[in-house]
Amino acid sequence: MACGSPDADQSLRDAYRLRKTDEYSSVFAFRRAIKGQFLIVHYRPNALTTARMGVVVAKKLARRAVQRNLVKRIVREGFRRQRTALPCLDLVVRLNRPIVGASRTNLHNDLADLLRRLPT
Repeated sequence: MACGSPDADQSLRDAYRLRKTDEYSSVFAFRRAIKGQFLIVHYRPNALTTARMGVVVAKKLARRAVQRNLVKRIVREGFRRQRTALPCLDLVVRLNRPIVGASRTNLHNDLADLLRRLPT
C-alpha cells in the first residue's frame, strides 16, 4: 500500500528526510533490513503520511568523498522518484560493500529492487 498520494510532488523536501541522530537510531534499533548487492535498507514503520529516508555511506567502503557523494546522489534520486509508491516507513539506506567495479546503473537497479521488496 502506497503512503503518498499519486499527485504529490516528487521533490525531496526536509519532511521526507531523516535528520536527527535519534531518528536514525530508532530505525537501526527496530532491526529489520533488506540486503541487496551493494546496499542494505533498514526500515521501521512510522505514523506519518509519507516515507522518509536517510543515507549512510561509510568511509571504510567508499574512501573518496566523490564516491560517497555519488552513492548519496543516486540513492536520493531513486527515493525521490519512488517515494509516492512506498509504504509509510522510515528508511536508512546504507552502503553494504565497496563499490569498486559498480556502475551507476548497478547501484540504481540495486536500490530499485530493495525498495520494491519493502513490506507493505
